[in-house]
Amino acid sequence: MIARTRARRGLRFLVMVAAVLLVLPGVAAATLTLQFTGTPAPWAKSTGHDALWLGHAWVDGRRSAADLKELAARLRKTGIRDVYVHSGPFEYDGTLPAAKHPAAKDFLERWRAELPKVRVSAWLGQKVDGGLDLDDPATRQRVLDSAGGVMALGFDGVHYNFEPVGSGDAEFLDLLTRTRPIVGDGLLSTSTPQIEPFPLTRPAVRAVIGHDKYWSPEYFREVAARTDQVAIMTYDSALPSELLYGGHVVRQGGLALELVPPEKTVLIGAPAYHDHDLPWVDAAESVATAAEGARLALTAYGKPRERFGLALYVDFAATAEDWAEYGRFWSRP
Repeated sequence: MIARTRARRGLRFLVMVAAVLLVLPGVAAATLTLQFTGTPAPWAKSTGHDALWLGHAWVDGRRSAADLKELAARLRKTGIRDVYVHSGPFEYDGTLPAAKHPAAKDFLERWRAELPKVRVSAWLGQKVDGGLDLDDPATRQRVLDSAGGVMALGFDGVHYNFEPVGSGDAEFLDLLTRTRPIVGDGLLSTSTPQIEPFPLTRPAVRAVIGHDKYWSPEYFREVAARTDQVAIMTYDSALPSELLYGGHVVRQGGLALELVPPEKTVLIGAPAYHDHDLPWVDAAESVATAAEGARLALTAYGKPRERFGLALYVDFAATAEDWAEYGRFWSRP
């Protein structure tokens, strides 16, 4: 009798869990769609704290002085204050051979002649699932030594991009803490995964893809506390429509604005590229939608936030239309 009662209770529990799992995606979709509604406030736009990821060609000698002049002419019309130029990746042991960025010093000299007010950080990273082992203290020390090396070249800061870093990773926090004195008065920034948008989203997605796509709000706050800037990679969302993607950006922006103190910079990654792994994502994600979502997040926040901007990914894939959308929907809406 007791066994049958337990069996019935267990069956009811499984039915309840199944019902919740079926209902939650619909609730989440409705919530995101609703969030991507309304009119952004006139003041919700660029404050001149935007960023741009730059490809490796700028520091390996493939880009010329003429290329830089052309880019500088474009950037002077924008609110971009920071660029992250790809200067790695690290070797799997954490070292960073100078041969990875042979033209870095010349690039920095030319950059400062053209755009002295735009800071240049070395974009450094590596895959950490079967690649570089951040759990190894010796590897972390070599990463730190490499960060010191790029700062000695004259970069204004270090921008980390390790993927995938799991939510709660203590070794990554240690790396950020120990990078701070190396950067000194310079800029310490990092790319981050998206923030868990709804309860149970993180473990559910992790079970499917095998690693964290989202960070918990608590871990995101810990990372932000150790850096000057966090750039949320709010793209590759896998969402099938513009409405859902726009709502997703609103939610990411809203969460970040609450988690990051005003003296830190929050950057919303905007997809200025067109080769997503999933074909429908190319139609759903755009610079325009990311910009509109960021403006709605600011509006819902209820007050201006100076250190809040877009980070465009990436210069070599951005089209004329991407740049036009940045201007029309964010820089000069």
